[in-house]
Amino acid sequence: MSARFIAIAGNIGAGKSTMVGFLSRKFGLQPLYEPVDDNPYIADFYEDMERWAFNSQVFYLSRKFALHLEAQKTDKRVILDRSIYEDAEIFVENLHRRKGLSKRDYNTYMELYHTIRSELQPPDLLIYLRCSVRGVRRRIKNRGRESEMAIPLTYIQKLHKQYEAWFEQYDLGPKAVIETEKLDYLRDIIHRVDFIEQIEQLLA
Repeated sequence: MSARFIAIAGNIGAGKSTMVGFLSRKFGLQPLYEPVDDNPYIADFYEDMERWAFNSQVFYLSRKFALHLEAQKTDKRVILDRSIYEDAEIFVENLHRRKGLSKRDYNTYMELYHTIRSELQPPDLLIYLRCSVRGVRRRIKNRGRESEMAIPLTYIQKLHKQYEAWFEQYDLGPKAVIETEKLDYLRDIIHRVDFIEQIEQLLA
């Protein structure tokens, strides 16, 4: 396997954490998970985005920077749940466009982000999990995280559009798409075999 640092990208509920766990076990990768449950601002953010957006996003930026550095420095093969690029170029951009983040806070955040980005090595492979808005909403409902129940539909729709545009323009290294709308590699043996073959080809 030539890819040492793999990043899994995708919208809320696209299946990133589940896939990171599965691939880490199957291929002996060290998983690096997005600190969703550790964010002390996340519940407040979904209740009042304009008030807590900057706090929440700076928290993610700090933690994701640490995870990227860990991926760069370790000799192990690692797989990351959501890249730092998505945090800034999708979520923060979306918040700014919908006026959930003031121009002052946005400029401060992006200045910090670009300083951090200049010190990072991009993943050897970025895998984008594509899932429709309907599929994402169904998964959010099924997993039942209380902090996500209040997410507006329009917020998910705009994130989906931005993910599609962002992935199309991503040029920091090799990239691939996996359609997760109907993929059930955990319970369906045929899906699992096909999925593992697809991943083996990508990692090689």
